[in-house]
Amino acid sequence: MIPRAGVALVLAVALAAPVHAGTLEGRLVTFTVETWDDREAPLLVARGRTVTVGAGTEFGLGPEGFTAGLDVVPVDVEIGPTRIELSYPKGIGRFYEAKFNGYVLRFETDCALFDKVAIDPAGTTMQGVEVWAETGALYIDVSGAGYGPTSTLALDLEVADCPMS
Repeated sequence: MIPRAGVALVLAVALAAPVHAGTLEGRLVTFTVETWDDREAPLLVARGRTVTVGAGTEFGLGPEGFTAGLDVVPVDVEIGPTRIELSYPKGIGRFYEAKFNGYVLRFETDCALFDKVAIDPAGTTMQGVEVWAETGALYIDVSGAGYGPTSTLALDLEVADCPMS
């Protein structure tokens, strides 16, 4: 039999531990913008930004200055426990066409973090977007897609029970 004090201590430790299983909440993520026809020779790799996923908008990117004639399109990214939403508060246009032109979200883990990644058609106004996952990274390819102040992209995710690295 476990003494009451021992049960209380175990319960307190369990409640204090951050919850990461099946959720992106509390995970460390680095967000970058990349453009490439050949992954090994990118045309643009923007400055990455790293945050811990929590309440509110995680990333609000703006232009960084032209590199090879390309620059970052302003985008707001909100990451929820099992959903990612992107919006374009400023400007209007079409993304440069390349084999990949978009966003890479790299989460701190060594396991396959995503069991499923899907574009939510009800929360998305953009056309021609592709998404896929590789280990702890999520790739969002917006190459050739149009954007503007009413453009939205919503992704629904099934997050695996991956430990933090």
